[in-house]
Amino acid sequence: MSIELKNQKEVEAIRVSCQMAAETLLLVGEQLRAGMTTDDIDKIVHDDTIRRGAYPSPLNYKGFPKSVCTSVNEVVCHGIPSGRVLKNGDIINVDVTTFFKGFHGDTSATFYVGQPSAAARRVTEIARKALELGVKEVRDGARFGDIGAAIQEYVEGNGCGVVRDFVGHGIGRKFHEPPQVKHYGKRGSGERMRAGMVFTIEPMVNEGSFEVHVDPKDKWTVTTADGSLSAQFEHTVAVTKDGCVVLTERARPLKFSENIAAVFAV
Repeated sequence: MSIELKNQKEVEAIRVSCQMAAETLLLVGEQLRAGMTTDDIDKIVHDDTIRRGAYPSPLNYKGFPKSVCTSVNEVVCHGIPSGRVLKNGDIINVDVTTFFKGFHGDTSATFYVGQPSAAARRVTEIARKALELGVKEVRDGARFGDIGAAIQEYVEGNGCGVVRDFVGHGIGRKFHEPPQVKHYGKRGSGERMRAGMVFTIEPMVNEGSFEVHVDPKDKWTVTTADGSLSAQFEHTVAVTKDGCVVLTERARPLKFSENIAAVFAV
């Protein structure tokens, strides 16, 4: 299946949805605290998305029952909000996707709840840097394998595992569309990126093995196979002639995630 190239008008429409998602993620950071449940986060995301005249893309997507994915500690991705109470020391990835006027925008970040352990901080910061390195590889004419190689080299070089079973994806009128964006690979391999392509980069980094397990009951929740911690960050990017534009770039730092000095001053 071919990769759709978006025109400038379409890229700008996707940017609007992406900025809504980014603002909702910022709101989550402002309200995050120990003692709240992941269902509380779902309500924050749902209400804020609806308030903007948009729709939360995950809700009822292939049967997913909530408006956001909340993945705590050993949960890699697709965590379903519930009555689970966040505790001091937890890390949680919150994955927000917004659908507005026909286009989706997708972003996620891992937050610190209270004072994290050294291990939690390490895997989270490796995941954050992995995304940055992946984004730096995006430009017209480069190959998708360059993104995966940059991420894999860094993550494995730091003794962690990068998940193979779940990847980034094209996005636009559809929540998920070609291409698949692997977070591992070889430089110079894969299809070439072209101006007008829009896709997510969202490396999932495990403290231990890259292997994962999908819950056989809910068929959504993905955990690390060895029970180790996992962290993830995600942006939606558009390829341009000169490089790329991060459509989900945030207007200010994420509280309890990017404002590291404040987090560790607690």
